[in-house]
Amino acid sequence: MKVLAKNIQGGDAAVIQVRDDVFGVPMNVALVHQVAVGQRANARQGTSSSQRRSDVTVSGRKPFTQKHTGRARQGSGGAPNLRGGGVAFGPRPRDYSQRTPKKMRRAAIKSLLSQKVRDQELIILDDLKIDNPKTSDIVRSLSALGVSGSVLLLADGVEDSVIRASRNVSRLKLSPASLLNTIDLLDHTFVVATEQSLRKIEELWGSGALENGIEALVSKGEG
Repeated sequence: MKVLAKNIQGGDAAVIQVRDDVFGVPMNVALVHQVAVGQRANARQGTSSSQRRSDVTVSGRKPFTQKHTGRARQGSGGAPNLRGGGVAFGPRPRDYSQRTPKKMRRAAIKSLLSQKVRDQELIILDDLKIDNPKTSDIVRSLSALGVSGSVLLLADGVEDSVIRASRNVSRLKLSPASLLNTIDLLDHTFVVATEQSLRKIEELWGSGALENGIEALVSKGEG
């Protein structure tokens, strides 16, 4: 399929060819949801912990006499209803990680990228060069491109000065194409990518990339 690339001033630069197996994939909402939930779960540390009644250090004696106090009988000072006692049903260290196969993660990324193309929320730049690398110039360029709100900038091949200037822009995240993931695509309305980033995406998540990886593993095993 063909998409229109723009220059930094917001004008039309060229029509470029992109791969249908990356940018022409139907939207799979259930798959994207499952991959996003798995990515969020894998980011959780699971180290929250609390002391239960068996973990607290208290005296072995009864806190008060069994009868004639008008209170419910109590045999231990570590009960959750007493001051200094353990926590009832509190958090314990656990593993939240979920296994998400590589094919699912790949399919989710391609599904979201294709939806961005259909919604005209994927902006492709022929080149990202600014004479005066200042934050105001980056903001002006994004405005010329018709980009507003949250922006994910895939800045492969961009000069360091432009990257430093972009870091001060609110709601703008810089990322190389190799670190593209489902959560970033969901959290940002617009995706601005240089043509070099676009080719990197096709190289990483195109169908040929998976086949080449399998062939490499097979040949390595045969050797």
